[in-house]
Amino acid sequence: MTAFPHRSPAVPEMRGRAGKRGQHSRPAALFPFAAACAPLHNNAMLEELKAEVCAANRALEHSGLARLTWGNVSGIDRASGLWCIKPSGVDYSALTPDLMVLLDLDGEVVEGGLRPSSDTKTHLHLYRECPRVGGITHTHSPHATAFAQAGRELPCFGTTHADHFHGTVPVVRALTPAEVAEDYEHFTGVAIVERLRELGLDPLEMPAVLQLHHAPFTFGRNASESLKNSIALEVCAQMALATLALSPGLGPIPDHILEKHHLRKHGPGAYYGQV
Repeated sequence: MTAFPHRSPAVPEMRGRAGKRGQHSRPAALFPFAAACAPLHNNAMLEELKAEVCAANRALEHSGLARLTWGNVSGIDRASGLWCIKPSGVDYSALTPDLMVLLDLDGEVVEGGLRPSSDTKTHLHLYRECPRVGGITHTHSPHATAFAQAGRELPCFGTTHADHFHGTVPVVRALTPAEVAEDYEHFTGVAIVERLRELGLDPLEMPAVLQLHHAPFTFGRNASESLKNSIALEVCAQMALATLALSPGLGPIPDHILEKHHLRKHGPGAYYGQV
């Protein structure tokens, strides 16, 4: 698999886990939310970003990925260094592009009158550490969350999974008591990045992880793609559970079939779809 890309030199070095809290890179300011910021009316690209992120968040409900407000989608404009996410606790049906909260990569709100999602610091850390990621989706979709809660990786049993995920979807370690007490959402992002690096995974080839005791996170080149990967993850988890019920001792798909199906959609010689 493709190696995990290096961080931008501008991002501070991460060192250690719990016990050396001060050495982690983390945003200096994000909460408490200060005040409403004036709209950036002169940037069409940011208006498109807000519209895309809003549409992806609204799709969480009608796609069946989220109940109540159990999920969020974000997207980033790398050119400006600004990104946006849904406001915390707002019903999906009530979302509009102007309600999206825009932030910079220091975690400062630059536009928006509502408090951003409670998972904002997780998304922020992933954007800071994974420069190729352009969108992130977090849900509590039932079947994928079952694997996360059980601490069980999602094996690749067939070609549907291989089309979207380059092998087994990994589990991310549980946070330590010290991490939860200090900054739960930030260290969720730290643990995700740590796991991807441990396994040498590119988050665009393996665009999903299962956070132990929590739920899945998916990634993409933009918000819409991360949402599609979340839909694919939930379907693959549902099929995997049914497959295991029928054949508990089943092994993973043979490597040559996995590689064929993944690379025909994602490799340099990909031929799936239209040019």
